[in-house]
Amino acid sequence: MSTVGLRYIIDDVPAAMRFYTTLLGFTLERDASPAFVSVVRDGVRLLLSGEGSSGKRSLPDGTQQIPGGWNRLHLEVTDLEEEVARLRAAGVTFRTKIVTGPGGAQAILDDPSGNPVELFQPRRG
Repeated sequence: MSTVGLRYIIDDVPAAMRFYTTLLGFTLERDASPAFVSVVRDGVRLLLSGEGSSGKRSLPDGTQQIPGGWNRLHLEVTDLEEEVARLRAAGVTFRTKIVTGPGGAQAILDDPSGNPVELFQPRRG
């Protein structure tokens, strides 16, 4: 399997498609908007599922699938400070500031529906 797929539940599929393709470097793979699109980057397929898609249907017990949580897409970057500055200038909301740990540094942002995306710069050396 050369592609890993992740599904995000989305409130506004066209806005999410613009966000991922314009700001985070994904390429549009399949467009069934406004219900669903898939975007790809570096072997990752992100399935963006909105109203009308099978991926966002209510569960058998009636539970509604909604965006959010803390499980997240993890994107490696070469210059975290530069990426954070670029995205903040574009109006992106961040959940965290840059945090440094033993493996590197990270910052968590929200996509237009409130799903988290982690930008990670590994420690060098």
